[in-house]
Amino acid sequence: MPRITKEELLEKMFHDNYEQLKSKKLRMTRVRVPGKEVCMAHILTPTDPRIYHNLGLHIGVHEGEDHTGESIGLVRVTPWESVVIAADVAAKAADIQIGFMDRFCGSLIITGALADVEIAVQEVIRFMVEVMGFRPCEIHKS
Repeated sequence: MPRITKEELLEKMFHDNYEQLKSKKLRMTRVRVPGKEVCMAHILTPTDPRIYHNLGLHIGVHEGEDHTGESIGLVRVTPWESVVIAADVAAKAADIQIGFMDRFCGSLIITGALADVEIAVQEVIRFMVEVMGFRPCEIHKS
């Protein structure tokens, strides 16, 4: 697929005013209006301990606990604050741990046995769609 140049992009955006705007400095502002959706759902069972370490999933565990080898569920929702609801639903649905939750960008990371992580992610999507009216996404696995 050919790459589009900055000039071509500006021309597409401003059509008729392109010639008058071409010599001027433009300030572009990105605005995101999040809808109600589950943007991403992914389940993985990593074999490399560095993944857990880099995600900070080795921090805050009780002495002697090691979550390396457990499955990881990644979910992203908008609006971002709804991640609190997603975490609550996940924790009530299965025996999982909340590895990370960010209400400012809607990211949720859960850990646990593969079957529990799968149940939790499926239940989060079901709840968000059926109860909250969110648009769903597919659950991917690796």
